[in-house]
Amino acid sequence: MNKNSDNQNSAVINFIKSVYNKDQFIPLHEPRFLGNEKKYLNECIDSTFVSSAGKFVEDFEEKIAKYAGAKYAIATSSGTSALHISMIVAGVDKDSEVITQPLTFVATCNAISYCNAKPIFVDVEKDTMGLSPFALKAFLENNTTIKNKQCINNKTSKVVKACVPMHTYGHPCKIDKIKKICDEHYIFLIEDAAESVGTLYKNRHTGTFGQLGAMSFNGNKIITAGGGGCIVTDDKTLAEKAKHLSTTAKVPHKWDFNHDIVGYNYRMPNLNAALLVAQLEKLNDFIINKRNLANKYEVFFKSMNYNFFKEPKDSKSNYWLNSIILENKNQLDKFLEETNSKGIMTRPVWTLMNKLPMFKDVQFNDLKNSNWLAERVANIPSSVRV
Repeated sequence: MNKNSDNQNSAVINFIKSVYNKDQFIPLHEPRFLGNEKKYLNECIDSTFVSSAGKFVEDFEEKIAKYAGAKYAIATSSGTSALHISMIVAGVDKDSEVITQPLTFVATCNAISYCNAKPIFVDVEKDTMGLSPFALKAFLENNTTIKNKQCINNKTSKVVKACVPMHTYGHPCKIDKIKKICDEHYIFLIEDAAESVGTLYKNRHTGTFGQLGAMSFNGNKIITAGGGGCIVTDDKTLAEKAKHLSTTAKVPHKWDFNHDIVGYNYRMPNLNAALLVAQLEKLNDFIINKRNLANKYEVFFKSMNYNFFKEPKDSKSNYWLNSIILENKNQLDKFLEETNSKGIMTRPVWTLMNKLPMFKDVQFNDLKNSNWLAERVANIPSSVRV
């Protein structure tokens, strides 16, 4: 690392401190509670309905569905549980495989594993950091055969049941192209929209292109209840099955407890939903604030050797986590070391899924873009500024 790079890192540190008007620790992304959160929480507590029964759960489902432009929403306990239920509804099981990207948070692959299925890793694009439709098409053409309206993996003879692209750091992948490829190959499309709540692609909310979309409201997301997730869909049958599974598969009755299949205790508690109803009221303001921050970063980094990652074409990103691209791994490591030592929280991308011990033996194609990004991308502070 040369002296010029050291000077650039110091300039980045000083700039981030100036935009947040803080000289102390600056986290990567912290929540903001600026509206009716305490009011709705008190109302929820006073009602005594703090678990999964209560008005705020259904209120949130109605409002998040309307916000996303989906017909149905099913509130869950986490983004991971939303993905898990989506996999089950899609028919993913031990005889299935699921295509996803190696550059993702581990929850995506964990949900596949919960169904005793195996992931297949297909490369991402540099301009979206999301699943590449070109790599997806190439993999399917070279490795699969369509039989009886099922996509069969020539290597394993298993059904490629689903595809789960992720909208990385809030930036949408080319989901319309991915959907077309999935439709042509009889593959169920589940969008991992955990990080892209509020993000639009071609004026349509992410999570609504596939048959199902999974969102997350974990503590570091753009809106949060400390935990929580949801599934969005336009398919009534899928919505009803997802809700049934997530509520322990209890057969509706005034007093009897009967369950017709193995279900899951994945319903969002009313306390979390109360927080999210308040957070959702502020979401558009948060997005404006974060896009303004992204613009400041973009202008600042034009004078640097570090490239600011801008929203892809045809997108309006929520800029959940802002990212910069450095020249190489050595420069990245030095940047991470210097910023974190100065109280500026930064981080690299997640360890690629194919490099984790539980997924190291799964099938994958050429992952050159994923590897390239993993050696260069750093996330920088992205909280809503107050």
